[in-house]
Amino acid sequence: MKTEEATLARLTAMAQRGDRQAYGMLLSECQTWLKGYFRRRIAPQHLDDLVQETLLSLHRKLASYDPNRPFLPWLAAIARYRWVDHMRRLYKEEDEAIDGDIPAAPEEPAIAARLSLERLFSYLPQAQAKAIELVKVEGLSIREASRASGQSESLVKVNIHRGLRKLAAMIEKE
Repeated sequence: MKTEEATLARLTAMAQRGDRQAYGMLLSECQTWLKGYFRRRIAPQHLDDLVQETLLSLHRKLASYDPNRPFLPWLAAIARYRWVDHMRRLYKEEDEAIDGDIPAAPEEPAIAARLSLERLFSYLPQAQAKAIELVKVEGLSIREASRASGQSESLVKVNIHRGLRKLAAMIEKE
């Protein structure tokens, strides 16, 4: 059975008003939808935990849902944030497993973050990596990044967009 937008929106509105039965049905429908959403993105052993984390986030954010807006994109946004957090945890655990025997000094998190960024940037064309680094890491404005990199302002914007899109696609693929 395919989950219908109108049904979910109606159940959510009823749950916001305190209808426990509607809330239970909403969680059940969302659980089914989330399993399908995550099944293609993560290893099977992590599926149930990630679905539960997402349902918990849904519970916390339920009051912020606007019944005049579509429900599934709202749920998908919550699911995507939980998935990204999950991927970050896995990546961090992988790095810790590699470095597990070496005690960490206070400055090492910054160094590790920089090495991770450099590793990610190595998969991008140099212009994209430079634009992302200047604007997103160093905090320069588009205009300042344009001057610093020798790229036009519009090219800086395009390179940031394309680079971030490529990085997101790489993470999703993993």
